[in-house]
Amino acid sequence: MDNGNSSDHPHFFVGIGGSGMMPLAMILAARGATVAGSDRSLDQARLPAKFEYLRDLGVELFPQDGSGIVSPHQIVIASAAIEDNVPDMVAAARLGCERRTRAEMLADLFNASTMPVGVAGTSGKSTVTGMIGWILRATDRDPTVMNGAVMKNFATPNAPFASALVGGGDAFVSEVDESDGSIALFAPRVAVLNNVSLDHKTLEELNQLFGDFIAKAELAVINMDNPDGAALAGTLPKRQVVGFGIDCAAAFTARGIVEEPYGVSFTLEVADHDPLPVTLQVPGRHNVSNALAAIAAAHCAGVALDETVLAIAGFTGLRRRFELVGETQGVAVLDDFGHNPDKIAATLNTLNAFPGRLLVLFQPHGYGPLKVMRRELVDAFANGLKPGDVLILPDPAFFGGTVTREVTSADIVADLVAKGCDARHIADRAEAAANIANIAQSGDRAIVMGARDDTLSQVAGDILAQIAAR
Repeated sequence: MDNGNSSDHPHFFVGIGGSGMMPLAMILAARGATVAGSDRSLDQARLPAKFEYLRDLGVELFPQDGSGIVSPHQIVIASAAIEDNVPDMVAAARLGCERRTRAEMLADLFNASTMPVGVAGTSGKSTVTGMIGWILRATDRDPTVMNGAVMKNFATPNAPFASALVGGGDAFVSEVDESDGSIALFAPRVAVLNNVSLDHKTLEELNQLFGDFIAKAELAVINMDNPDGAALAGTLPKRQVVGFGIDCAAAFTARGIVEEPYGVSFTLEVADHDPLPVTLQVPGRHNVSNALAAIAAAHCAGVALDETVLAIAGFTGLRRRFELVGETQGVAVLDDFGHNPDKIAATLNTLNAFPGRLLVLFQPHGYGPLKVMRRELVDAFANGLKPGDVLILPDPAFFGGTVTREVTSADIVADLVAKGCDARHIADRAEAAANIANIAQSGDRAIVMGARDDTLSQVAGDILAQIAAR
């Protein structure tokens, strides 16, 4: 098994700018592998700073026209969004290049480490991965961390796209993906299961995948507030399970939660240990749950409880996870990754803990998810929006390829209007953003929500600038 420290074969990433691909490419490049790649966004001149950063790391970039794949010795790694008729894939097939998925490459690195810590679940993976990574880094464990989001703690002016951290220690912390079934490739020593809820697959399929994942681990850190998670915990020997929860009896629990607009504090209760005060720089009850998962996982990986609590207070969050873009004219503008029902509900609950009208721009992350999650998405918004709140949906993210458009943004809006919500369909995203900026008043919170499309952060910035310019 290639441990990623060196390689006789150059690696070529097709779709290297993707949230799962880029950090893996960064880790391989930092470990001395020859890395190159292509990306549709690069060809479309979108997000040039991201690709300039990759070039600075020594990654050679090519158009996605097959010109970068020239040798049968190249290992070609393709993201799930890449279809076989893309010129790079045609070239790889013609030359007989070894094909690997992103997950296969990542699993090799993860499984070869001494202390692999895998974070699974349909919501909160990136935040918990970032929290664990920060705790291990702050306590001098020098971890390697693979994340699908930029970790603010590790981002610097010279390294703005810090979705990966390369360390020399035993720990390899990674979020693992259930959406494509690749979670089955990972063999963690410490497994975290945040929650099980509808997203890309049926609950039956998810429970099978997550159940198999936690069964492999020496210790499984499981959210006992989540009914499916608690049920899966019951299938394992008790010595293997480390439970956490807010509203249930568990090994790690939170009491006395005090919410702030951009933070939260609580008392950590752990059996056979004095209660410990915990302060977080990220808000919401869902982040209390995330923190319990991270503290428990770090403890399972060998960090003393007192050290974990001290360290997690320094965690500053992830980009696009309830990120305050700025405030102007009395309006706060936020950028958020909420795209499935659980994430959307968590974000709206966090916002609703404090007064102020919500102006939400939600870009669905594809036509397929709209079809799968239609009823649950509608319920999440219908339950989370208050009278007076406004929701605007542009058309879903779409970057080419084949797709069926059975359920559209207009369908979701019609469902919400039927439930009495002020929901509007404005197909063009720039027009939708301008609409938000035009109606914003002092005391409002404007929030951009959605996934898969890195340019959503620019939309949030545009809304802020348009309000400021009024």
